[in-house]
Amino acid sequence: MTDSILMVATTQTELETERPDPEKVLSGDPVFKTWNIEERDGLYCGIWESTPGKWRIRYEEWEYCRILSGVSILTATDGTPRKVVAGDSFIIRPGFEGTWEVIETTRKDYVIRL
Repeated sequence: MTDSILMVATTQTELETERPDPEKVLSGDPVFKTWNIEERDGLYCGIWESTPGKWRIRYEEWEYCRILSGVSILTATDGTPRKVVAGDSFIIRPGFEGTWEVIETTRKDYVIRL
């Protein structure tokens, strides 16, 4: 039974650090930290964190997120912004294009389905 339950915590896996592709960055120097808890059969889940900055995004996958801390603004290509803060949960559907701007270092837990 214990192999069937995974806790979603930064202590569960190795930390990966990266940055968005430089050609996508619009402002700042965002640094991503990711703790991938599970990667299996097109399903990914873990914890992600970014320092302030703004970059272009395009989703080809489905993602559920819950903001654990910080403030970010997701803006669609039509200019519609959506501010997300600690406690907010949301889904990003495939086909979403726009920008992700981290105002205050943001940490989220996520589940991605390809």
